Amino acid sequence: MNNSMQELRSIVMRANNTWTDTGLPRVAMVQAEVCADQVYQPMLHLVIQGSKTLSIGEQVFHYPAGSYFLVPVDVPATGEIYPSGPALPYLAVSLTLDPNVIATLLIDEGKADKAPTSSCFNAVTAPAEMIDAWLRMMRLIDHLHEASVLAPMIEREILFRALQGPLAGILREIAHPDGRLAQIRRATQWIREHYTEPFRVVPLAAMTDMSVAAFYRHFKSITAMTPIQYQKRLRLLRARWLLLFDTLDATSIAYSVGYESASQFSREYARLFGLPPARDAARFKSPQVLRD
Repeated sequence: MNNSMQELRSIVMRANNTWTDTGLPRVAMVQAEVCADQVYQPMLHLVIQGSKTLSIGEQVFHYPAGSYFLVPVDVPATGEIYPSGPALPYLAVSLTLDPNVIATLLIDEGKADKAPTSSCFNAVTAPAEMIDAWLRMMRLIDHLHEASVLAPMIEREILFRALQGPLAGILREIAHPDGRLAQIRRATQWIREHYTEPFRVVPLAAMTDMSVAAFYRHFKSITAMTPIQYQKRLRLLRARWLLLFDTLDATSIAYSVGYESASQFSREYARLFGLPPARDAARFKSPQVLRD
């Protein structure tokens, strides 16, 4: 396994300090040194070198090298990257989850079903068989003419290995187009598309064909946040991006992401990121800062 991880690291070191396309369907890679803030889309995420922490809702999760986790729906998260050393940046690969591919692996499992819980964000040690499959997948970067035949088979193998682990129930639920997770996914997509607008929970619950109480319960079990917390995290992540990469001032950014009060924005921003907007932006506007 150590040899496999070492070869994986050498391949993923080619990545940029942002998610980098590999030329393989649904497969991306990254190297980074500091920040892990982003909206994570449904994926299987494997840490190859270094480690990271993610704050999702009110929970903090730690991911060491050799571990993987699942993201069942779009989830805004903040976090930190911890390189292994000065010349050893954080390295990771991801596989975007395709419900149809997962469903083909469940044909022989009957109607077995497990409801998703917040445990989907927990770190799971990747078995040697999964690491080996990932290595064979990443080797295809240099043999893209073979990828159309081999990549789908290896993707199924990676997912098969995950289906043997403690997060199997999450994967099963992702494959069900009419399950609770799919219903919550519709709500998160709506909030992402309208994150600057105020909303009421009752219409969102109706969108998912749930009572308000059931909607709250399932939304939080899947995202680790309430709908309002989810919207707030989206706004603050977008605001931080604008502070770093746009010329707008903090007050203008506050209004652009949906806040009606600049002072409230500043308080909530500092509560999440540890510093007021202007000071936080100054801290991160540095050539040494790389983003995951």
